[in-house]
Amino acid sequence: MKENKRSPWAWIPSLYLAEGLPYVAVMTISVIMYKRMGISNTDIALYTSWLYLPWVIKPFWSPFVDLLKTKRWWITTMQILIGAGFGGIAFTIPLPFFFQATLAFFWLLAFSSATHDIAADGFYMLGLNTNQQAKYVGIRSTFYRVATIMGQGVLIILAGFLESTSGCEPVKISIDASPQYTQSTLYIPKARNITPQEGDIRFIVDTDVVRIGTHGVNKDSLDSFLQEVIALNERNGFTTKDKVTDEEAANKEQSMWTTHISKPFGNWIKDNFGEKRYTIKSEHTGNVAVAIVSLSQQPEKGKEMVLNTTLNKGDNSISLLHGDRLTFNEKNWNRQAYLVFQIDPKLTTASTAEYKGLSGNIPFAWSITFFVLAGLFIFFSFYHRVFLPKPESDKPHTHLTASSIASEFLSTFKSFFKKPQAAAAIFFMLTFRFSEAQLLKLINPFLLDSIDTGGLGLTTGEVGLVYGTIGIIGLTLGGIIGGFVAAKGGLRKWLWPMTFSMLLTIATFLYLSFTQSDSLIVINICVFIEQFGYGFGFTAYMLYLMYYSDGEQKTAHYAICTGFMALGMMIPGMFAGWLQEQLGYNHFFIWVMICSIIPIIAVALLKIDPNYGKAKEETKE
Repeated sequence: MKENKRSPWAWIPSLYLAEGLPYVAVMTISVIMYKRMGISNTDIALYTSWLYLPWVIKPFWSPFVDLLKTKRWWITTMQILIGAGFGGIAFTIPLPFFFQATLAFFWLLAFSSATHDIAADGFYMLGLNTNQQAKYVGIRSTFYRVATIMGQGVLIILAGFLESTSGCEPVKISIDASPQYTQSTLYIPKARNITPQEGDIRFIVDTDVVRIGTHGVNKDSLDSFLQEVIALNERNGFTTKDKVTDEEAANKEQSMWTTHISKPFGNWIKDNFGEKRYTIKSEHTGNVAVAIVSLSQQPEKGKEMVLNTTLNKGDNSISLLHGDRLTFNEKNWNRQAYLVFQIDPKLTTASTAEYKGLSGNIPFAWSITFFVLAGLFIFFSFYHRVFLPKPESDKPHTHLTASSIASEFLSTFKSFFKKPQAAAAIFFMLTFRFSEAQLLKLINPFLLDSIDTGGLGLTTGEVGLVYGTIGIIGLTLGGIIGGFVAAKGGLRKWLWPMTFSMLLTIATFLYLSFTQSDSLIVINICVFIEQFGYGFGFTAYMLYLMYYSDGEQKTAHYAICTGFMALGMMIPGMFAGWLQEQLGYNHFFIWVMICSIIPIIAVALLKIDPNYGKAKEETKE
């Protein structure tokens, strides 16, 4: 019994860190790694998108996790398998057929991680009483987000550090954008003779500072200029041609759905409900500038030196338009490679950025990064063998046969739909985020779009501050506070306040769409309020999923709930962008507020035990 007294702080943070990291590795880190390894955007998008499948279909094997072994066993075993998957990726990165081999291990990782999610979420409900579940729901969400930050930040930084220390000296390119630079930049500098230089081999940039004016340039002129630069880099072997450009152009013919349904229906919505706004279509876009890179001497025969260039610090409104990956060898080392930088067309004030080009041993750097992840998950497995509690309810089913497993599998789904209030619960799961799901898809486009099209006209760098920093802080604080107040008063007491918190804070974007405020302080406050309200209100949603899943097969039932949760986000998000284009931002946000009626109806249909989630001392009579 002493095991059950284990502090939740000893295992909840590490368990949800372990739940979030593999997902981030599969969805985000894999994309960055493949990009660094020279895989085309088309192949990256196609093959890594398929890796999401195990999380979509995980409810179909969740009953087996409920039937076989204990949740504790599944957690520690899956963590070993995840560690093995990371190790397999690390070992196969240096191989010639690394793309196929690493994808196979990413599939193993994805299925192991999805299974780990089922077991971890089930164990959370077994290892804690209902009050603790309410209290720590914000903590588990926070550490899941910490895993996201760690995966997208710390691990990428580690790989970058290894790249920078395993190759020649990094290249630093300073970009200075200012209204005072008025010279034309749409020209390609003349080729110059490059002679070998003494000393260690290194990359040479033609200028210490690349200067770029904040005035716009003609879109057609820029397209022609960019095509010429790309053709030069391809001709000299620094880059390779994208194979699917022509295919994509051929597939632009409108489908029957577009011709006969979506286009006529969209025109009807636009004519009757769309925002009447006069827009000026600009023929100009952000200005560009060119930097030239070459090698100081010929590399060894058969050896390639790859220069990967990314933003190091400064304003990310200054982007690298072309040349992020350039390949040098003994044939093209004495030719000029071109990098094209572009500023955000909405940037009108002086700003700076620094780009860093790394040429290290990329396979080595990413292998070490995945070895670190492999070691971390082996540690997690042994750590959780010791520190996870052993709740009495976490026990395997006995006397299982093939027929009994099949029978139990079917009965799990039947029992889910036969629970009290099943119809109301499913309606709630599918619609509670109906309005928020539409809003989430359009927040960033709204912040970025120009004033004349109904947006706020922020630069890319300002959006990074507003939504990527202030918004995340609001979301995290809302989740933590929501968990603690729900633990104090219970789910039923806080259901309506949390519902209104999540829905009414959407009005901040309705306000911004009508005022189109240019005050960054006002915009930050509005985004903070909306994201805080979402984080606070989402606590009620997560707690209700646990409440509905409670029972003998809670692990499998919770996994089915998460399937409905994903569906409830996916469907509204699919049509939100199209609908906004018909309505305009003003009327779209009005529509989103009207949609709040649906989750309010869903909440009104629920019947919840008033004691669920309350502290024990409050439930004593």
